[in-house]
Amino acid sequence: MVLRRFCLAFVFCLGSVSSALAQSWSFDARSIALGAVGQGNLASRMIEEQRPYHSIVIPVGLLQLLNDFDVFKPESDQFDFVRAIEYTASPLHYQVNRHEESTSGRELFTDIRRATLSRDLSDYRGYDLSEQPLAEGLASPTWGKTLRVRGGKDGPFQGFYVGAGPYVSMRTVTAIDPRVVDILASDLPLRFPNTNYLLGSDTAGQIAMAITGGYRGRFAAGGGSDRDGLYVAVDYNYLHGFRYEGVDASLRLDTDGAGLLTINPLLPTPLQIVRTTAESGTGFAIDAGIAAVINGFEVGFGINGIANRINWDQVEQRTYLLSNLFLGQDDFIEGGPFPANDLRVELPKDYHVNGGYFAERWSVLSEFVHGFQGNSVRGGVEYRPGAIELRGGGVYSREKWNPTGGVGLNLSPHVGLDVAVFTVTANAAREHRAAFAVSLRINKR
Repeated sequence: MVLRRFCLAFVFCLGSVSSALAQSWSFDARSIALGAVGQGNLASRMIEEQRPYHSIVIPVGLLQLLNDFDVFKPESDQFDFVRAIEYTASPLHYQVNRHEESTSGRELFTDIRRATLSRDLSDYRGYDLSEQPLAEGLASPTWGKTLRVRGGKDGPFQGFYVGAGPYVSMRTVTAIDPRVVDILASDLPLRFPNTNYLLGSDTAGQIAMAITGGYRGRFAAGGGSDRDGLYVAVDYNYLHGFRYEGVDASLRLDTDGAGLLTINPLLPTPLQIVRTTAESGTGFAIDAGIAAVINGFEVGFGINGIANRINWDQVEQRTYLLSNLFLGQDDFIEGGPFPANDLRVELPKDYHVNGGYFAERWSVLSEFVHGFQGNSVRGGVEYRPGAIELRGGGVYSREKWNPTGGVGLNLSPHVGLDVAVFTVTANAAREHRAAFAVSLRINKR
């Protein structure tokens, strides 16, 4: 029963919750405050290493999660899968008003899950469930080391990079009947007689490990700064998959002559879920980047995910059917598992074009990204007068602006505390909410 309820929660919540921006999973509050510029270009990361430091996240958001953990338990009266998915989308950082999701919105999804849906959708009014665009993302941090075979530490060099890290991807395509959106947002009761409302969600997630081997090179390019040069980076990532989860769900709501929900026995079951799983897969992806710094000016271009793919074998499918959404009988009719054809999952290539200017006490950064979530623009400014560093920026993605800002406190030559303030739209209504990120910065020199 727990698995069934979680499956239903996963499908209809994840499809309606906008995916987290890059900063929602970032460990580095300094990067968040600067709009996460340049993090996707391998060569630009090499330049950033000229100010080498390690960032240790202080997960203040987990304090909210631990105090609200019953939202993850389907057997609890506090179970709230809308908020549960929101925690999953942005677990590390503290969100203001995280508990103030619309009551009507929670009731709508909870009643679907419990098969106690009201026959009048207008009972759930006051909930701005905007139609969601494609949501997709990839988290693939890599930890490793560059082995120099030629050149010194602070000048031109040639070397090889070896590393490894997790590889987690998610993609959701959601279709919501615009009439349902209108009903929930209407100030007055709104009904459409003798019609069908169609809602669907196709979600796929992968968990794998990336084992990385690559090339790193820095070439002299004139100028008077120790950062000046031409930087080149290429990575080949061998991907070993541990888990694939795909959930294709369709929900049909039928109305009678009065515009109230009803069961039409002549049509297929109103709720159908096909779950596809696999536990073994292999693949690869290639990332490449180039960047140049001359007299403080930086430009870069990178492509991630060239030929990105994982081939999954021993694929199985299960079906879940729920024939009545009103009687409180939430037991699914299960079918399977059935063997299915091998599956190949390919992710889009991610293009990055970035530029900036770096002076002794201040920096300006900008980036255009095309790939996951379509197009996005990022920018940031940092001022470093001394013990305190001031930062500000913003991200434009999925038709939303999300401002960022923050401060860095240099507690000693080797230790700093970074705090970022930013906004997220990782909630079902895609409302702007303020969030905070905190991390320790351990300077290497």
